Amino acid sequence: MSGVLSVEDVQDEQVEGQGQSELIISSSNLTQLNDLLSRVSYTSTVYHIKTSDLVIFSFEDHLAMFPITIKRQSVPVLFDPGNDINSQVTIITKTFLRYEELNILLNSIRKFYPKIKILIADDSIQPRTVSGDNIEHYIMPPAKGWFAGRNLALSQVETKYFLWVDDDFVFLKDTRIESFVEIMEAVPELDILGGSVIGDPPYFILEYDEGDEEEGGCLSRIYNQFHQPLPGFDDCVLVDGVVNYFLARTDAVRRVGFDPFLKRVAHSEFFMDGLGQLLVASCERFTIGHQGHRFEKKYSHYRTQTDADKRKKLSHHFFKNYLKYVKF
Repeated sequence: MSGVLSVEDVQDEQVEGQGQSELIISSSNLTQLNDLLSRVSYTSTVYHIKTSDLVIFSFEDHLAMFPITIKRQSVPVLFDPGNDINSQVTIITKTFLRYEELNILLNSIRKFYPKIKILIADDSIQPRTVSGDNIEHYIMPPAKGWFAGRNLALSQVETKYFLWVDDDFVFLKDTRIESFVEIMEAVPELDILGGSVIGDPPYFILEYDEGDEEEGGCLSRIYNQFHQPLPGFDDCVLVDGVVNYFLARTDAVRRVGFDPFLKRVAHSEFFMDGLGQLLVASCERFTIGHQGHRFEKKYSHYRTQTDADKRKKLSHHFFKNYLKYVKF
């Protein structure tokens, strides 16, 4: 045991081993014995920011074990709750060689949200200038990657929430950020709330079996299945992952982050890393448009995974997530 036990305000003949790892309490009176037990305290003698210990209690033929959590107090990190949507939410996106689509997205945002801050991470080969009121354009090394760009954009968010959108989305009259915030404020334990992108499955669950120490686990993604309805919002469901249109708590997503190893194609991998750490829900009625796909040879060259890329990516997950099988 990495701590000591003691009983406060007690006579020496009633307790043996004060301030030691083994404590013997004796009394001929059951009420007095219960009172002594109620004043037993545990003090850790080993510094650690987060660990645990086990205290064993025995009485005649009875045995009970109590887990003890040892945790260093942390200082709260709070975000200004804001007083309107512009001070509550930042819109972030990552772009690469798609300035035509990006401009359509920006114009659609400004049609409905003329003052909201927009952050753009850009790793295009030959970056172009993107400007406008309350728009911040961050230039990255060329082709640095999809998740590296997400990390960059996220690192600059100063609001409580951020809304992630792809650079080829388009805001519609039904694209209302306020609806996301309303639910996130009503359910404070919720970390991510996704909407729906026209033409894409809105959500999925992850089936995970951790397997054994020798071979690792198995993980599968299953679209259009959910765990249960979100309490209080029957048209929303609790899931493990959502599409690339979601509102999230800035601090919660920063704790998980985006794996910068994933450069070309990645999405579910973030939710894999956040499994068991992020509470995720989806509301299909929150919609956003998807621009028509425009073939661009250079973009397709960088975007398309080769067989070698796929093998390298799988090997990465087999090691990092300790898996022997993964199905996206």
